[in-house]
Amino acid sequence: MSGEQMTQKTREFHLARRPHGVPVADDYRLVERELPDPAEGDVLIRNVALSIDPYMRPRMNDVPSYIPPFQIDEPMPGGAVGEVIASHDPRVPEGSMVVHDHGWREHAIARADEVRVIEPGGHPWTYYLGVLGMPGLTAYAGLFDVASFTAGEAVFVSAAGGAVGGLAGQFARLAGASRVVGSAGTQDKVRYAVETLGFDHAFNYKDGKLTKQLAQAFPGGFDVYFDNVGGDHLAAALEVINWYGRMALCGAVSVYTATEVPMIPGRLFRAIGKRLRLQGFIVFDHNHLIPEFETRVGAWLDSGELVYREHVTDGLEQMPSAFAGMLAGDNTGKAVIRLD
Repeated sequence: MSGEQMTQKTREFHLARRPHGVPVADDYRLVERELPDPAEGDVLIRNVALSIDPYMRPRMNDVPSYIPPFQIDEPMPGGAVGEVIASHDPRVPEGSMVVHDHGWREHAIARADEVRVIEPGGHPWTYYLGVLGMPGLTAYAGLFDVASFTAGEAVFVSAAGGAVGGLAGQFARLAGASRVVGSAGTQDKVRYAVETLGFDHAFNYKDGKLTKQLAQAFPGGFDVYFDNVGGDHLAAALEVINWYGRMALCGAVSVYTATEVPMIPGRLFRAIGKRLRLQGFIVFDHNHLIPEFETRVGAWLDSGELVYREHVTDGLEQMPSAFAGMLAGDNTGKAVIRLD
């Protein structure tokens, strides 16, 4: 065992109180503590990068959900990648690079079966927090498994400049979509979606009535909606999507910081007449796709057909402000905190 942990101090973020709306600095507490020795079956990890994701905001609320909420005065979990500096399990040797869910901290102790060893493959380690990790699998599962996309169909993706949306649109394009359109909140992200990611068209949803812009982008309607936003985007999609269309409901970032309970789209009955399929999904229900996903997406990356961008911020202490920025749409691509 390495002696590094014997006197090692480490820092981690705890949730200090439940946020109201957008989280602020007083909602967090940066705590310094001594690292305990790992027990039998544990590994000690020095994190090199931490993930920032929209789903973390609902976990700050003490409400029932598909995953337990963050607890007050305890370390907050989240995606991370790091180096194993001490191991009490032969399945995860010292020196291994692993992906795990003990983020928001500099070091983590985890059970060996809670981590996934990353085999060196020529990609930056941070890619396993994004395109080759949870966001990538989310985009892949939502498009191909949940929405049952097939070549020749037209696809609309909201939050096209984000980590999941940018990948979902590209996956559709690479798999033979007839047309891919994205929405974004700035002109820079609109240009990025078209000029860099290869979307056929994108629009700024702040520039006018959303339903009108969407109808103009799809004169013949569209078949698949990958929804990261909810709210008015979902309402507009219900109007323009074709009969028998499918909607993969991935996220609802438009309401994550809402201080009042939002209403569902008033014309949801359109789903009945159009015979639509609306399905919410959670990525870990689709882990059976991981081998297929890694092979197919890895090949697209290696060939240069798939574009991937990260929005990197340095330093653990910057995590709360970077998280708030991500919720406000400041990032283009995957938001990551770099520690090393």
